[in-house]
Amino acid sequence: MSATLETLISGLLFPEGPRWHDGRFYFSDMHAGVVLAVNEDGKTEEICRVEGEPSGLGWLPDGRMLIVSMQDRRLLRLESDGSLSEVADLSKLATCHCNDMVVDEEGNAYVGNFGFDLHNNAEQRPAELIRVTPDGDARIVASDVMFPNGSVIFPNGKTLVVGESFASRLTAFDIESDGSLSNRRVWAQLERAVPDGICLDAEGGIWVASPVSHAVLRVLEGGEETHRIPIENQAYACMLGGADGRTLYVCTAEDSDPALTAKSRSGRIETLRFDVPRAGLP
Repeated sequence: MSATLETLISGLLFPEGPRWHDGRFYFSDMHAGVVLAVNEDGKTEEICRVEGEPSGLGWLPDGRMLIVSMQDRRLLRLESDGSLSEVADLSKLATCHCNDMVVDEEGNAYVGNFGFDLHNNAEQRPAELIRVTPDGDARIVASDVMFPNGSVIFPNGKTLVVGESFASRLTAFDIESDGSLSNRRVWAQLERAVPDGICLDAEGGIWVASPVSHAVLRVLEGGEETHRIPIENQAYACMLGGADGRTLYVCTAEDSDPALTAKSRSGRIETLRFDVPRAGLP
């Protein structure tokens, strides 16, 4: 692999929720309230604006985009005419701001949330994973998750792994036929890392963006760390993509505090090449 990071885009506020879909790289510039798409030569298109701050992204089987609206704890759908409609209001289920999610092949979204007011120094408390069906039925499928963040679904569609940021671990669940989660277990306990956004490769490795480490790392089930790539900024999320699935896109910024990001505009999309392609979802 190439361990040299190249900057694809700079001057962002706070990039998050990276996805590769239909030949383009998508992400949320969360604190700017905008979802963007980028082709491989860096040409950028604004997809939509989300007043409640966009976070996790995904797609329904019919191609319409799903977007987590963070501050108001809603799951939105981008319609063909460019308007946004509400799929589900999660404010009565999510303890705090909603953040990342993974969407399965049928369009069911698994949405995490902070659990506590991170940027106002509230006491840490566990949060919930919420499953939302395409028609808007929402229910809690896992509780007592310490800041559920980036999630992946393995290619068999039967295993979901979520990063528990404030427990420094990746936690796995079996996905049952009704979409519920069972058989909770530690997939990897991490050292010197806080898992934020994650993505899966074809050899079963999970890439982890770890902001406090100033690094992106690759781990295997059981916790073996195979790669650790240092990053000048803090790394908040990552996604394998590109035409061959071997470009690792990393969302970085100096800080995640909204009070600071607008001043610094330090957010970047940085890339490196890896020899194992992407797999699973997102």
